[in-house]
Amino acid sequence: MSGPAVPAVEAAGIAHRVLRHGPVGSVAEAAAAQGMEVRDLVKTLVVRRADDQYVFVLVPGDRVISWPKLRALFGVNRLSMPDAATAKQATGYERGTITPFGSSTAWPVIADDRLRGRTIGLGAGERGVALQVAADEAGKALDATFADVTDPEPARS
Repeated sequence: MSGPAVPAVEAAGIAHRVLRHGPVGSVAEAAAAQGMEVRDLVKTLVVRRADDQYVFVLVPGDRVISWPKLRALFGVNRLSMPDAATAKQATGYERGTITPFGSSTAWPVIADDRLRGRTIGLGAGERGVALQVAADEAGKALDATFADVTDPEPARS
């Protein structure tokens, strides 16, 4: 590993596994490659709160951000997702590899309540590599706020 994610997890003293699973095309493929359930694979999303102010939102693989819940949590009327270039500038990571660990800026972390008590798979800062960690331990190290901020993934027709 050449990026800052694994050293950041190690520096935090978090028990972890690094999994090199190679290229995947979907959350379901990534979960299968890591031997995990889709709900335990975490999508780390970067959300813009204001100009040059972001937050990481940890979303279970089988769920999506609930914008009304997230806006209510922050007490704001507007939140947005930055484009890929802006997300990389804010975190140091490309989309699909983003993790709060080792980010170029330590933005606040919101983790969906459903992750509590679970072992989760997170991006490790590079494609085809994941970190498996205890969600509660990671949340504590990241000073994360656990809250109900997601909805079920919409059914596909």
